[in-house]
Amino acid sequence: MKFTELDLLPEILNSLSNLGYSEPTPIQKQAIPLALQGKDILGCAQTGTGKTAAFSIPLLQTLHERKSNKPGKRPIRALILTPTRELAAQIADSIRDYGKGLGLRHVVIFGGVGQSPQVQKLREGVDILVATPGRLLDLMQQGYVRLDQIEFFVLDEADRMLDMGFIHDIKKILPKLPERKQTMFFSATMPLAIADLAKKILHKPEQIRVDPVSSTAEKIQQVVYHVLKPQKKELLKHILMDQSIERMLVFSRTKRGADRLARLLDKAKIPAAAIHGDKSQGARERALKEFKSGKMRVLVATDIAARGIDIDSLQCVLNFDLPNEPETYVHRIGRTGRAGASGVSISLCDIDERPFLKDIEKLIKMKIDVNNDHPFQITDAAIADYKILQESYEKMNNNRKKGNSDRRNNNNGGGRNKNNRRR
Repeated sequence: MKFTELDLLPEILNSLSNLGYSEPTPIQKQAIPLALQGKDILGCAQTGTGKTAAFSIPLLQTLHERKSNKPGKRPIRALILTPTRELAAQIADSIRDYGKGLGLRHVVIFGGVGQSPQVQKLREGVDILVATPGRLLDLMQQGYVRLDQIEFFVLDEADRMLDMGFIHDIKKILPKLPERKQTMFFSATMPLAIADLAKKILHKPEQIRVDPVSSTAEKIQQVVYHVLKPQKKELLKHILMDQSIERMLVFSRTKRGADRLARLLDKAKIPAAAIHGDKSQGARERALKEFKSGKMRVLVATDIAARGIDIDSLQCVLNFDLPNEPETYVHRIGRTGRAGASGVSISLCDIDERPFLKDIEKLIKMKIDVNNDHPFQITDAAIADYKILQESYEKMNNNRKKGNSDRRNNNNGGGRNKNNRRR
């Protein structure tokens, strides 16, 4: 199927052609015709399946066809809610690219930056608002945003909204929307809380399910390196000696761990930066821009920060820490191997993470290849030494805790004696 078969406006078809897009992805093929019919959509699809175009193209076409020539300030007619700043900015870029020549105005608003420029754009009138929940609520409470004329509502990455604690904000926003509107709801997974929310906001939705979570992994070359935890950093540097790896996205479980890895690689003359929720918006955008352009070879990210990062031709993803939820692993490696391109996923697995590896293999229904061709292989002697070190560390830590507890007890006793003397 071609985009030309989807009954799209000439302006949109021209924009898609200029971008080099001729064939819709499976989710676009299913969602666009249904959305153009005015149906509510419940889509279960991961980032990277093309869902931004699946909702933004019919949204643009519908709003253009209903465009009013009434004088005065334009009301907000479409709202797209998304969990992260990066994803909001990328959706806004897509709307700009697909909507050239339609005469529709869009604004993106998110926290972490000053609100004045965003408020100024809202005052000028806007058809489509792309927003993160927190900043939207702030501006609504200040009287800068009204949602009573919304015709089209999109809730994107709903499960990540739940993970990030935005569901309460969304529940405050929903009553401000008109009852009659077209709604599109997307989530990579459907936990109970998200399924309940979908039931409340969708009216007789058409359900679309694309790429079950386990199937995406089959398209990517996956390999695991078994290594002791203290040697992971050296193994990472060893892997990056392969100059054919032009860009690598590295996943760290924690923000602090991401910062440490970025500093370590920089010190080793490997250009790297960390991206996570504690970084300023400017720092995150600079790191992402340099990584996309190729100036930065390694981007170290936490799961939440990486959600929504869309990087063309990313050849390699590395799990420095294996996630304890197998679905998270599939989301991570889905950053590579997009649109039919080849991709590689590397995982560094220490002894304690082996149960996580088993869960991942169970979910994706395949055994991940093991690479033993590296200088940090786990031997029986190394395991024994590592266990001795762990026991020694735990003993030292327990002694330290006991010593602190004894000191506190002595101090408390001393305090009571002083009080007795005062009495």
